[in-house]
Amino acid sequence: MKLEIKDLSCGYGKKVVVRDFNATLQSGDVLCLLGPNGVGKTTLFKTILGALPAKSGEITVDGRRLRDLNRREFARTISYVPQAHTPPFPFKVIDVIVMGRTAHLGSFASPGKKDMAAAEEALHQLGVGYLRNRVYTEISGGERQMVLIARALVQDTSFLMMDEPTSNLDFGNQVRVLENVKRLARERNLGIIMTTHYPDHAFYCDSRVALMKRNNEYLEGMADEIITAPNMDAAYGICTEVLRGQYEDQQIRACVPVRSNLQSFHVESDEA
Repeated sequence: MKLEIKDLSCGYGKKVVVRDFNATLQSGDVLCLLGPNGVGKTTLFKTILGALPAKSGEITVDGRRLRDLNRREFARTISYVPQAHTPPFPFKVIDVIVMGRTAHLGSFASPGKKDMAAAEEALHQLGVGYLRNRVYTEISGGERQMVLIARALVQDTSFLMMDEPTSNLDFGNQVRVLENVKRLARERNLGIIMTTHYPDHAFYCDSRVALMKRNNEYLEGMADEIITAPNMDAAYGICTEVLRGQYEDQQIRACVPVRSNLQSFHVESDEA
């Protein structure tokens, strides 16, 4: 399947935050949204998810406009992993994951054996089967993130949106989440859009990149094409270098700051 964002403009009230944005995502690909605070990553994310109406342009899946889908159809097309989530009640982990099956149930139906089996499979696929009967509010941040990904997986969609999936995670858990992002795109043929503050995450996932800059400018392409020292310097106002190396059969790439030469940027108050 193919998700296309065509000439999309979005914002709040009369204010346009993102203007004429274009990107295409095929099933099995990963698209990383990069850019400094205040350029509209969150606004774009909310608009794709339908939380904000588009001011102009279209978002389509295989030619069908997302805004024409009803709630159930939308929930069967795009799933969402939030940056953080704390439920109001101390549910067991398995119950939190089964909630992802709601889009496939009737109005008053309860989860059946098929739904429970899907939840069990998602837990084990992510390597956290040991959490099954733990209380969700009592597990670590990294474990919660895996549970939220599992909940999105059982929703059984073609596309998955992840809002800073490694936020507040330690280094080891960041790598585990990113490894699962790569694997899920490849093995489940998921199209994944994720926001991140770290250019190296795009390298790690071998993803496409939309680098959003100020003044409604953006660059879109493969990570190696977009994450370059000149582009990073222009977007973030710092001096960087992209380092490359080889470890066994892997190509290693990293974007690092090389000196403290910061430009002064004004950050709009309505966009984080």
